[in-house]
Amino acid sequence: MSTRAEQKLLTRRSLMDAALAQLSPDRGFGSLSLREVAREAGIAPTSFYRHFADLNELGLVLVDEGGVALRQLMRQARKRIARDGSAISTSVETFMEYLGNNANLFRLMLRERTGGSKPFRTAIKAEIDHFVTELADDLRRFADEQHKPLADARLVAEAMVTLVFNQGSEALDATHKEREELKIKLKTELRMILIGSQMMAKHASIR
Repeated sequence: MSTRAEQKLLTRRSLMDAALAQLSPDRGFGSLSLREVAREAGIAPTSFYRHFADLNELGLVLVDEGGVALRQLMRQARKRIARDGSAISTSVETFMEYLGNNANLFRLMLRERTGGSKPFRTAIKAEIDHFVTELADDLRRFADEQHKPLADARLVAEAMVTLVFNQGSEALDATHKEREELKIKLKTELRMILIGSQMMAKHASIR
């Protein structure tokens, strides 16, 4: 890769990091201005357009990055599950690690998931759907391996992801003690969903 191409990638990354750095519990992506993002990245506002068409395009790239990072982390969690067992506990711990390392990325996805921008909502829904599909596949595999069928793996996955996102929003700005309490609560709630689906499948099979 040429030096110029490398510099362009570095500047693009700087703009993305600058936008994320501006986010906070009190400030969403929609309130950012191109000028302040460029200033934070150390470039002239006019240079922004060499990397992104507008702030919305930058935001959509961040959404994609957030979704990919989460899926990659959960794939790593599968390896930990295969080694250590305890799928729910390992998955929750892995998700909380993601939150700790990507707080503003997750904050962006949470807010824009129900925000006023249709492109953002569509992109985030696609990322969540990818995540649900992978989780449903995992659940079916675990159910087959343990001989504990589920009533509907896709619905279980959707319920789990919704719950995790909701609890994740609480965990974002929680203290260490509060986050540990949330982990315990989340693990219990996920087990309830899983066991409930197993019991529904069991009752359906004996009717």
